[in-house]
Amino acid sequence: MIDPKVHGDDRGFFVETYHADRYFEAGIEATFVQDNHSRSCRDTLRGLHAQLSHPQAKLVRAIEGSILDVVVDIRPDSSTFGEWLSVELSAENFRQIYVPIGFAHGFCVLSDTAQVEYKCSDVYDPSHELCLLWNDPAVGVIWPVGEPILSEKDRVGKPLADWEMDLQKAWIKQP
Repeated sequence: MIDPKVHGDDRGFFVETYHADRYFEAGIEATFVQDNHSRSCRDTLRGLHAQLSHPQAKLVRAIEGSILDVVVDIRPDSSTFGEWLSVELSAENFRQIYVPIGFAHGFCVLSDTAQVEYKCSDVYDPSHELCLLWNDPAVGVIWPVGEPILSEKDRVGKPLADWEMDLQKAWIKQP
């Protein structure tokens, strides 16, 4: 979790949303090569996504509205494999979350609309995408909505158990 320093006055605010040296000093060593921007309506759930090949670390923030951002540990040899963490990101709190390689990522929109921007450490490769079932009971993410608005891809995601063999093979190739 990153809480950037916000400088506000009666004109508005100024905030550095990324500073390579400062983030490196805080332990974020990723080099970002792609930025993404999405806009979604209330109750939209995007995720949970990762890539088996060309895995991406992400630096995520909401620039309009608010979201519940969720990460799931999908590193097969991790003691926290399958565990999840959530945090509210909003335009008002300026928080960011760093999602390291080895974690699936998704979010649910809490406000009427939300715009989300995130930096990625590798380019998107749809041929190697992992789509974890958003409501996999074995993972047990507690989402703020029971019937979210989903893409077809997210609707047919697979449970974590179905990905374990692919994750083992992919993780062997990771640095």
